[in-house]
Amino acid sequence: MRAWPIIIRLLFMLFAAGPARAAEAVDVALIVSVDVSGSVDDRRFALQMDGVAKALEDSGVLAAILGGPHKRIAFTLVQWSDRAREGVPWIVIGSRADAAEVAARIRRLQRPAGEFTCVAEMMKHVLEETLPDLPLRAGKLVMDVSGDGVDNCDGDAATAEMRNALLATGMTINGLPVNEGDPAAPVGAGAYRAPGRPFQPRELPTDPVTLDSWYRKNVIGGPGAFILPAKGYEDFSRAIRLKFIAEISDRRFAPARFAERSTNQTSP
Repeated sequence: MRAWPIIIRLLFMLFAAGPARAAEAVDVALIVSVDVSGSVDDRRFALQMDGVAKALEDSGVLAAILGGPHKRIAFTLVQWSDRAREGVPWIVIGSRADAAEVAARIRRLQRPAGEFTCVAEMMKHVLEETLPDLPLRAGKLVMDVSGDGVDNCDGDAATAEMRNALLATGMTINGLPVNEGDPAAPVGAGAYRAPGRPFQPRELPTDPVTLDSWYRKNVIGGPGAFILPAKGYEDFSRAIRLKFIAEISDRRFAPARFAERSTNQTSP
């Protein structure tokens, strides 16, 4: 997944400043990337969409949006499994009414078809499709990735490679791993299956891997990157609200009480 020509073009688009582009700026460009793979049934999907919508309606999140120099953010929601798509294309949120409109759109979304957890493919889509469509210059570029499994399409190396390509654009990637069981329990063998039928198990890692540790190693990175796990899908709303406040606010780093910091603090 060689992406450096795309990265060079994106860097020019995102950070080369003409007077008109600088005048049409937002404080944060926020990509909310949500897992809708086979493990996410209709109930879990609804909990995620309602959680994102409630976060946008939250007074603390609205204060963060309206508290920046430009008093507005650019927002997009990416849904991903076997493939990725924009459930909500880029839209500017600069008022309570804007946030309410986006929240209503999110609640109306239908769960797209998909089975596998293709994290690297999602990141490739964001690099090649989502970022080039960003309509305004942004002071910060943040992606929030939530999911309940490891990549079972392309594996760890491909995920880390695409993560690094996104970091090279200046992006910060934060993680919201959704732990349905004990967060200290290793990820099961089913998480490592290769896509397709019949079932093709992959070789398991030598050392046990938890979902949180996998996100820290392969997903998050950039200035101030952090994870904030959810204790199941019922806890998703709480976690995404706290993450939005940290990601949108003018603070460069997330408050220490929110989550563990990333070891991938700089771009490769």
